[in-house]
Amino acid sequence: MSDILIKTENLSKYFKVSGSRMLHAVENVSLEIRRGETLGLVGESGCGKSTLGRTMIGIYRPTKGKLIYEDKELDLSSKRNRFQFTKKAQIVFQDPYASLDPRMTVGSIIQEGMVIHGMYDPKKRKDRMEELLDIVGLNREHENRFPHEFSGGQRQRIGIARSLAIEPEFIVCDEPISALDVSIQAQIINLLHKLQEQMKLTYLFIAHDLNIVKYISDRIAVMYLGSVVELASSENLYKNTLHPYSKALLSAVPIPDPELEMKKHRQILTGDVPSPIHRPKGCAFSSRCPLACDICRREEPVLREVMPDHFVACHLVEKQ
Repeated sequence: MSDILIKTENLSKYFKVSGSRMLHAVENVSLEIRRGETLGLVGESGCGKSTLGRTMIGIYRPTKGKLIYEDKELDLSSKRNRFQFTKKAQIVFQDPYASLDPRMTVGSIIQEGMVIHGMYDPKKRKDRMEELLDIVGLNREHENRFPHEFSGGQRQRIGIARSLAIEPEFIVCDEPISALDVSIQAQIINLLHKLQEQMKLTYLFIAHDLNIVKYISDRIAVMYLGSVVELASSENLYKNTLHPYSKALLSAVPIPDPELEMKKHRQILTGDVPSPIHRPKGCAFSSRCPLACDICRREEPVLREVMPDHFVACHLVEKQ
């Protein structure tokens, strides 16, 4: 059995805007996610993180490229194939206020996937639902309540229980803590970490908070304008950042020591992010990069390995 659970090869996702214009949300992304690992995905708002995650689990159909699961290319063009794949891949959404049906009880929400997939008899489904409530730290008496009766952190626990109900192997965590109070965020992160160890889960963890991504992730991919510009282990990315955009992103992370924070060099980017409808020729970051030269504006760099298990898409980074 391969160590790679799911991977993409030159995966792209475009959305039609008007006429013949296309919004390039994800552009030629090639990633591998290993069994049992957490791959963190970071980048500015609108860079394509959530679109990539949703394309990888079949919510969106890829415009181009391949999606490979357990060494087999997935064809998600048919409803039947997408339906079967949902048993293996699930998602925890960003907003626990919007992602739960307000007309359904908690018990029904958690059991819905089991009902759709014909899993278990009614008694076993109820037992499984109660077991999941215990696992995510909620009381069994909560099963007859509605989502509006819970706090944001409790609702996210319900969303996590729902995603686990059909026993998936791969879960996309789409900014699962960004809508929660800071005091609750650590609880949800620790819960996800515990569940991963207990159930041998594989995560794609999408987030803005780079400190949290560093804490939970084994490897981290940095996205800019729909493309991955750097990919490395969590430790290497922070210790030996190579791409100019990654350096700017990490320089914005606050240091809890006021003296060190004042002395820290912060790399301020000028200009605006280019439009994903009219992607620039060459490197997408060239219009904001302080190091950009002629080749950067002419040729698009490819993601290549410059150090063991450290990949970067930049013409100016030499192989080490």
